[in-house]
Amino acid sequence: MSFWEYANPVKFLKLSGTVLPYFSVFAAIMIISGLYWGFFFTPDDYKQGATVKILYVHVPAAFVAINAWFMMLIASIIWLVRRHHVSALAAKAAAPIGVAMTIIGLVTGALWGQPMWGTWWEWDPKLTSFLILFLFYIGYIALWSAVEDPDSAADLTSILCIVGSVFAVLSRYATVFWNQGLHQDASLSVDKEEHVADVFYYPLLVVMAGFVLLFIALVLLNTRSEIMTRRASALVARRKV
Repeated sequence: MSFWEYANPVKFLKLSGTVLPYFSVFAAIMIISGLYWGFFFTPDDYKQGATVKILYVHVPAAFVAINAWFMMLIASIIWLVRRHHVSALAAKAAAPIGVAMTIIGLVTGALWGQPMWGTWWEWDPKLTSFLILFLFYIGYIALWSAVEDPDSAADLTSILCIVGSVFAVLSRYATVFWNQGLHQDASLSVDKEEHVADVFYYPLLVVMAGFVLLFIALVLLNTRSEIMTRRASALVARRKV
């Protein structure tokens, strides 16, 4: 059995229809349990107080927003190299999810930053690159809508995805590239001195795992919808002929 077999829309629909309920259920369980653990069974931070618990939404949303673009990048490269339509549709399906997660990240970041920094927004390198990433998401979706030919739209959006990956990298590593700005270093790090305390760390991992599973479930659902929509359009076009 080859991985590329599932580039066939029929096989993809069959597989995704089987695994989608499992991803959905486990995502719900992990998000709900992680948030409950984090909000009700962790103490307030000595400095940030209860506002620190925004991290249970902000960090997972930002993590998915950034890595959704990398997933789109891989799918776009597969389209450009192998011309598998399912990969192009998967990239298209991930974009609205990325937009939603980016908005959640920006809003929760503002809510978290205001009491800590005294301002809702700061042109910090990480915040600015994250905002630009959001604009690239909007541009990506708009380009898909603007180009009528699906293959041409997939080609152009794939190129845009490659260019936008620069800002996805900056959104993740801006605090490494620049030692300035208000945004803290990564909340999750292999260095125990840098990442959050264990009492916050473990429930955060549970929520993040739930967000990742939710992202996979939504991508599968949206890709299935895109495939069926394209099939319906093809049938309508044949009947007109």
